[in-house]
Amino acid sequence: MAFESNYITFIGNLTDDPDLRFTQGGAPVASFRVASNRRYTDRSGNQQEETTFLNVNAWRDLAENAAESLGKGDRVIVIGRVRVRSYENREGQTVWTTEIEADEIAPSLRWAQAKPERTSGGGSGSGSGGGSSSGQAATPPSDEDVPF
Repeated sequence: MAFESNYITFIGNLTDDPDLRFTQGGAPVASFRVASNRRYTDRSGNQQEETTFLNVNAWRDLAENAAESLGKGDRVIVIGRVRVRSYENREGQTVWTTEIEADEIAPSLRWAQAKPERTSGGGSGSGSGGGSSSGQAATPPSDEDVPF
């Protein structure tokens, strides 16, 4: 595997339950938002808090497992590729958004416990970039597959 420099690890809490949808081709995709807080002291000695929100997209088995396992408020660790895209809103303005195309999603065990349960697997293919049983990387979804 070649070195990729746009990987990110993001830790935070889900702002809502994952939204599981299916493309016209039948591929599952789960979308959710993760919020991460950073507390710091400014130059004046005042406590400040800054929150970063990132949208996350998970595909195929990863999408179904995330939708089944995670809920609003859960603390998660997301590893994936940063994707910046733009679209035109109803007012005709260009809107830019930064997202994570997830390769791995896990519950954080810092303040919680989890009991992993293996799924039967192979139901809808391997996750985006997660690799298949042949050892080759799975084909990422095309722009036509994106339901939003």
